[in-house]
Amino acid sequence: MMCSLPSFLSRGKLATTAASACRVPAVCAQMQAMYATGPRQEDKTFYEFRTYTIKPAMMSDFLKLTKENIHLRTAHSELIGYWTLEYGGLNKVFHIWKYDNFAQRAAVRAKLSQDRDWLDKYLLKVLPMMDKQDNEVTYLVPWCKLQKPEKEGVYEMVSFQFKPGGPAVWGQAFRAAISTHVNTGYTKLVGVFNTEYGLLNQVHVLWWNESADNRAAGRHIAHEDARVVAAVRESSRFLENQKNLLMLPTQFSPMK
Repeated sequence: MMCSLPSFLSRGKLATTAASACRVPAVCAQMQAMYATGPRQEDKTFYEFRTYTIKPAMMSDFLKLTKENIHLRTAHSELIGYWTLEYGGLNKVFHIWKYDNFAQRAAVRAKLSQDRDWLDKYLLKVLPMMDKQDNEVTYLVPWCKLQKPEKEGVYEMVSFQFKPGGPAVWGQAFRAAISTHVNTGYTKLVGVFNTEYGLLNQVHVLWWNESADNRAAGRHIAHEDARVVAAVRESSRFLENQKNLLMLPTQFSPMK
């Protein structure tokens, strides 16, 4: 089967060569890859990021009620982690849920809407405690696997907003910057997530450290490492902005 040509290849000097090349499947696939925005997302598994803003006077009550009833929610789908924000935002909680595909998420939401225990014991009581809810759908980038720390610590979520174009434009430089930080050994990479629904060209990197002071000391060392400096400088050429959050796992968070 012949593949279709990009419109600008269907005319001019490249037309004849491109048309001939696309009669060969392997060459056709290679040419299509030239215009892709990055590696294809083969794994259907995705991660939903949920951020809730809690009324300041209600945070303790919110966490207590959630701790007592989170089992009603995790009976339906997998909770990866649940954190409170220490720096970078006040009166907020952040949690990650894993789904095999969108059909599973739809089925989970449908069942929750019919779960009287969940509705009566938790949802109806907790909604008046919240000011705002936000969510994003993200995928792990193809070159990263989710790693769960073996002991308690603090978590840093770094969100990068890149210039338009997708991983084909900024992916290689960004991966190199992440790898150099990993190689310093001062921090542990938990996961790198690319936003699918939410702000596009956004990547979230979740790190683990033993403590906030340990993280600060490691960062000083990394910033004096010429390899890190060079990689970050290259990646920053594609960067629009970034934001850091320091998060503490709750007592009921699977990730500690």
